[in-house]
Amino acid sequence: MAVVAGACGACDDSDGLDVLDIEVPDGYALSAGTSTLFLNSSVAYDTEASWVSGNYLTRFTRGDKLYDDSRTASNGLGPVYAGYSCGSCHRNAGRTRPALWNDGGSGPYGFSAMLVYVSRKNGAFFKDYGRVLHDQSIYGVEAEGKLNVTWHYEEGAFPDGETYELCRPEYTITNWYADSISPDDLFCTVRIPLRHVGLGQMMSLDPTEIEALAAKSNYPEYGISGRANYITERGVKSLGLSGNKAQHADLTVELGFSSDMGVTNSRYPEEICRGQIQVNQGSMMGLSYDQLDISTEDMEDVDLYMQSLGVPARRNVNDATVQRGEQMFYQAKCHLCHVVTLHTRPRGSTLLNGTQLPWLGSQTIHPYSDFLLHDMGSEIMGVGLNDNYVSGLARGNEWRTTPLWGIGLQEKVNGHTYFLHDGRARNFTEAILWHGGEGEASKNLFKKMDKTDRDALIEFLKSL
Repeated sequence: MAVVAGACGACDDSDGLDVLDIEVPDGYALSAGTSTLFLNSSVAYDTEASWVSGNYLTRFTRGDKLYDDSRTASNGLGPVYAGYSCGSCHRNAGRTRPALWNDGGSGPYGFSAMLVYVSRKNGAFFKDYGRVLHDQSIYGVEAEGKLNVTWHYEEGAFPDGETYELCRPEYTITNWYADSISPDDLFCTVRIPLRHVGLGQMMSLDPTEIEALAAKSNYPEYGISGRANYITERGVKSLGLSGNKAQHADLTVELGFSSDMGVTNSRYPEEICRGQIQVNQGSMMGLSYDQLDISTEDMEDVDLYMQSLGVPARRNVNDATVQRGEQMFYQAKCHLCHVVTLHTRPRGSTLLNGTQLPWLGSQTIHPYSDFLLHDMGSEIMGVGLNDNYVSGLARGNEWRTTPLWGIGLQEKVNGHTYFLHDGRARNFTEAILWHGGEGEASKNLFKKMDKTDRDALIEFLKSL
């Protein structure tokens, strides 16, 4: 067992914060400096970092409860919604199994654990629906619509003869509560939940390092050229980091309560029911809609909870197959986008109501992402990963490089291995094979490997 001194770069004696010594068990490697956790269980995403103590632990626990507790109509849920709590979509701070495969979409009764973005083909929103289709509702109110998915399958084979299958979803929406929208005027794209791993580290990233990566992230021999997304929120232009398309500059706690759950707050004080005028005009079933459903202080505790979670360490680092797989990861040039090592700025992160988390400062981290946008292609099975949905500067075919830390524990935490933005990939191999555009070269290098090396690369991903 190795002992590594982990200093809080923003902390000195006047802060009253201690330098942490980290004991690294054999077979593990640090992933997030002093926030690294050496867990291999269903709570690997959902455990506080070791530096969380005192009042911060009290607030962490409160934020955890607010994140997980189911809301009802009496405490702000709805009238229409996509999730009844943060934890309903992010079980154990991970990715709740979406209903796309089991129920063919929203399902007739059950909870779907996904977001459905809708827009006109000219990019405008539908006035009665907004940007998100809310497929759930409280009693007495209609859900806005239900998503249906049809899967199209295509078989392929590696050069050595091993076969694989890719699945492309085709989405339709039925049961519109208002006038039906013509499929000819509809863009629809689906998001399954993101893993809430390493969010505090992401919010503490040094933006100059990310911008420097964008400036030099040009590898013409592999067709790779990443770029940053920039977002203007509250009148301030910022580097986008969070979301599938790096379309947000924060963790969207306030937006999540409003858009996903219909919980009004100081930033989003209006109900999301859009065209359901009878709710907007006043009260229904004795419920009041003239006061905010959650306080800014409570939302900051949720923000603190999310940013204070520990990050699972790399596992099985001494295993020969994993070591071979790491070599294959580099040989396939995956590291050019899934950048292994980044750094956080000295003062750490600042929460939505001004609280600072200096423990996250001056850390060397290994997220396996450059947090930049890359063209992921449009030609696989006819459409590739282009969803025609613009987010900030991100075009439909551009996606933020997914951070890979913790990805190998998703099956243990959430019981499934659905990957990519809409869960179309059922395993690691399919996720790699969906890479097009700037990911085409890496995919082809992976395909040309013999089966032993392909399997080793997958074992390496499972160790992250």
